[in-house]
This record gives sequence, C-alpha cells and structure tokens, in this order.
Amino acid sequence: MRLFTALWPPEDAVRDLTARLRAALAQPPAGLRWVPVEKWHLTLCFHGECDDAERDRRADRLRRRGPKVLGPTLRFTGSGVFRGVLWVGVEPREEADVAALRQLAKVAGTDPGRYRPHLTVARWSRGRPDTTAIRELLADYTGPWWVADEVLLVRSELHGAQGSTYSRLERVPLQRESP
Repeated sequence: MRLFTALWPPEDAVRDLTARLRAALAQPPAGLRWVPVEKWHLTLCFHGECDDAERDRRADRLRRRGPKVLGPTLRFTGSGVFRGVLWVGVEPREEADVAALRQLAKVAGTDPGRYRPHLTVARWSRGRPDTTAIRELLADYTGPWWVADEVLLVRSELHGAQGSTYSRLERVPLQRESP
C-alpha cells in the first residue's frame, strides 16, 4: 500500500482559495488537471509502498510524537510550478509555527531542512501547459490563517486514469497551545 503523512486544510481556507481560482477552474489550460479540492493537503512525507508492519510503525510513531507538537498556524500564499505540478505556497505565521511545521515533517519522516510546504492544486503529465495566467492570479494571493489541529497517515490507491482515492488510516491531534 502507498502511504503518506499530511495536514488537511480546513474548509474556510479551501473555500477562500477556491473562490480565487473559480475562473481558472472553469477554463483550465489544455493539459492541466485540477486536483479535486477534497484531496487538497500538505504532504509532510511520502512514504511510498509499505507493508502492514511499516504502516503500523508509522501510525505508532505519529500517535506517540504527534500530540507533543504544537499545531502550526498557516496560510496559503503565492504559487509556483515544478515538474508536472502547479502549487500554492504555505506560510507559517511566526517562528514558532515554522519550528512546529519542521518538527511535524521530522515526525513524519522527512528531513525538516529540505521540507518545502506547498499545496498541489493541479498536475500535468506531458509538455507544460501555460500556467502563466493562473500563477499571475495567485501571485498576490494571501489566504486566511488557519491552525493545523491534526496530522494524518493516509493510504493512496491508484486507479489509472481515474486518479487515486485516499483513505485516512490514522488521525492524531496536535497540541493546541504551548505547554
């Protein structure tokens, strides 16, 4: 099974970003495939193929370490592209939120120094669609602040051209305030 660890943004943050993207969503550039909004998440670590024992180890690690991490305050801002992906940036509010996000990446299994939080909103597989208009639309975008209140271990099942489905295997609450 393919697993990843992630944060899911709340509905108000998704709604705000969707409102900004509404016109682009209706007329995407040829070759661009929007990620359905219910799948929007911030991947902390992609684990790839895992057996049941590895899944259980990852879930146990999240249960033990996740509740010790302060839920960071974040917002979506700006955008960019890298190979096959159109993304929206993620900005922590304060240094404590930067540290919390790095700590979550480490708990998930990622090198926190190399972690670059982003929200994938679209993909492409061939060529490169002209995403200039969408990136310009998002260049000055700054969404509302939100607090990550849980970290999730998620199973991703590929279904060919139909995309993938996600199953949330483990939900672990994060600290609400500093101890």
